[in-house]
Amino acid sequence: MKAFLGILGTLLVLAAGYFGMYRGWRNRQARQADLAPLPTAPDNGTRGVEGVYVATTSAGDWMDRIAVHELGVRSVADLAVSADGLIFHRQGAADVFIPADHLTAVRTDQGIAGKVTAEKSGLVVVTWTHDGRSLDTGFRPRRKADTAALTATISTLIGAQ
Repeated sequence: MKAFLGILGTLLVLAAGYFGMYRGWRNRQARQADLAPLPTAPDNGTRGVEGVYVATTSAGDWMDRIAVHELGVRSVADLAVSADGLIFHRQGAADVFIPADHLTAVRTDQGIAGKVTAEKSGLVVVTWTHDGRSLDTGFRPRRKADTAALTATISTLIGAQ
């Protein structure tokens, strides 16, 4: 009987924890509901650097994940850079398109909500504006060698604007 009560108590604690996380995510979405929908990605068929789309956060606050428009959904993705802007082709979530004229900065960093790397330059973080808000989007290239080239290409795109 004690074992049954112990298991039941553990299951109740786990259920309460999951309910709390679910409710917190829904409250975050409600607070961010005023963020306008993202622009539609152009269908140019290009694929780019393979990696992981980590998350989008409020710029300068690496833990304030954006929950609306699936911007907080971590997913396997590839990042294509073109004259139009950046397109994150994501698996299991909607693609994210950042027009070139919305880009303001690019850097490498160690962490963003949902991912912290061992190396200080493991993530490519793009700062951009949307609907009057400044946002940071993190991307982790699959191959470490792609980080510097990707950062340089995005930097060139920002400089061309």
